[in-house]
Amino acid sequence: MKPISTIKPDFGKSNGLVPAVIQHYLTGQVLMLGYMNAQAFEKTMNEKRVTFFSRSRRCLWTKGETSGNYLFVKEIFTDCDNDTLLIKVLPAGPVCHTGSTSCFGEETPRGFLYTLEDVISQRIADNNPQSYTNRIYRQGINRMAQKVGEEAVEVVIEAKDNNRDLFCNEAADLLYHLIVLLRAKEVSLSDIEQVLKERHK
Repeated sequence: MKPISTIKPDFGKSNGLVPAVIQHYLTGQVLMLGYMNAQAFEKTMNEKRVTFFSRSRRCLWTKGETSGNYLFVKEIFTDCDNDTLLIKVLPAGPVCHTGSTSCFGEETPRGFLYTLEDVISQRIADNNPQSYTNRIYRQGINRMAQKVGEEAVEVVIEAKDNNRDLFCNEAADLLYHLIVLLRAKEVSLSDIEQVLKERHK
C-alpha cells in the first residue's frame, strides 16, 4: 500500500476528472461514487475529508458540508491505470441524501459473524445430537454461560502472551460461544449492534 502522500492520479485522461469509489473503512461496503478533479483531490488530501467536483454545478463540494455527514478519509488507493480512486472512509452519518447508509440502496452488509449466527440457529433448529452447537445449547443456560466465562478467561490468559494465533483462536471461541448464548437468550447480533449504535450517538 502506498502512503497517501504519494498517490498521484492521472487527471489527463477524462477531461480532468477521475471517478472516486467511496468505501466504508470498517465494513468494506461501497457507499457512493463521485468525481474529483485535481483541486478536489488536493482539498481531500489536505483536509482528510472527501471533496468532489460537481459535474452539474461545475464546482467543488465537500460531502457533508450541509448535513454534517462528512466522509473522513482513512486510506486512498489508485487502480492499475492510475485513473480511478478507491477512498476508504469513516462516514459521520448516512451517506445517501435519502438517509440510507449507501447510495446503492443497501444497509451495512452483514459480515461472517451474521452468517455464523444463522448457522448456529439452524444447527439448533435441526436438533442433531451429533452437532456440538446443538449439544451445548440443550445443556441449558448455565452450561452456555459457563463456556462463555471459560473462553473469556482463555482470552485473558492469551492476551498476556505474544502468540497472536493462539489469541485469535481463543477470541474466536469466545465469540462463537457468546453467539450461542445470545441465541438462547433470544438476543440477536443486530440487537447488540443497535445498543452500540445508540451509545455512539
